[in-house]
Amino acid sequence: MKPVTLRLLPMLGLIAATGLAAAPAQAAGYKTDGLCEGFPKVQISAPAGFCVGLVADERQGLKFPRRMLQVAPSRFWLVDMGGWDANRGRLLELAIAPGAVKVTVLASKLDRPHGLAIGPDGKAYIGEATRIWRSATSRLAPETVISGLPGDGAHPLKELAFGSGGRLYINVGSFSDACRNDAQKQPAPCPETAGPKPRAAVYEAVLAGPDWHLTSLKPFATGLRNSLALTVCRPPGKPDVVLQGENAIDYPQADTPQEKFNILKAGAHYGWPYCIENQQAARGYEKRFDCKATVAPALLWPAHSAPLQMLVAPAGLPQPWAGKLLVAWHGYRPVGQRVMAFPVDTTGKITGKGTQILGNWAAKPGIRPLGAPTGLTLDTGGRLFVLEDRNHTLLLLGRDK
Repeated sequence: MKPVTLRLLPMLGLIAATGLAAAPAQAAGYKTDGLCEGFPKVQISAPAGFCVGLVADERQGLKFPRRMLQVAPSRFWLVDMGGWDANRGRLLELAIAPGAVKVTVLASKLDRPHGLAIGPDGKAYIGEATRIWRSATSRLAPETVISGLPGDGAHPLKELAFGSGGRLYINVGSFSDACRNDAQKQPAPCPETAGPKPRAAVYEAVLAGPDWHLTSLKPFATGLRNSLALTVCRPPGKPDVVLQGENAIDYPQADTPQEKFNILKAGAHYGWPYCIENQQAARGYEKRFDCKATVAPALLWPAHSAPLQMLVAPAGLPQPWAGKLLVAWHGYRPVGQRVMAFPVDTTGKITGKGTQILGNWAAKPGIRPLGAPTGLTLDTGGRLFVLEDRNHTLLLLGRDK
């Protein structure tokens, strides 16, 4: 495979660092008071017995962080888009110790990097706007896995989620919000959904062989506007379950359309751009499409809550969210700005009411900015880390001692 062309900053292989430094005493917009597991404590509502610590912000070089995962004890990789312009993204490594963090720039000039996942080969997979590449986590050695993905339009970001058997699920978002063309018409069928390579879909790639090379890439489920909240449940002895949180068409009203939680089935169509909510016609497509031919959502979430990441916490963790589906609701309206936990069964069905893990995150001058959670990760000890893109921060939900 051809190597990915990256602009690297050579420095003993792991490249440029800000150095080991104490976490910021106060982030822009965040007032701190006391410590949370060694980091400055911020005022965000958390469950009883927990606190929220500020691990890093723009002073450690964070600009627009989106995803993070643990690659070794106390070591994490983080993708930072840098903003919405192309070729401003970076791959960072964070060494996190109690009360301190070291940030190393592994790669720069990336094109809107977003997805980050560990594959069956133990390597980290990074999703840029038009390609997916991977590297060992001990030493950066990038290689292309998939190239030529569409990276234009309103939804260029690639979310990644691995299933069993070398299956990789990839978000390929729609070009537009509601399939409205330059003439402000909404054709049917929508050209974005036509042909062998439709947009507004989740694709399934299959990796195989001793080198885990790409053997197939095809649409798995369609009619999905933007699947940035995408994860796979892998119950022991049972088939994988692919879960998706849909960011719905953007109506100006605060209460519609509701976001969808979908349990994806191969070959199924979930409605975009013709249908919203529970198989209801979208504006502009009334009486032009049979929404009953699409798959109804498994659950509806509040309008404009904007689910931007989901993960299923391992059942063996000691924390109260063990075994639950964690969701970052990024929306700027009051229903957003929070991290939720939902009980799920082995079929992916949500079986009870959601619990707010982080919330009451409205802007409060001199205390905190408006919450903007976009990325979640759990370390091997079960600690929950939360990224904010607009606020340029990495937060930790820790034990309040």
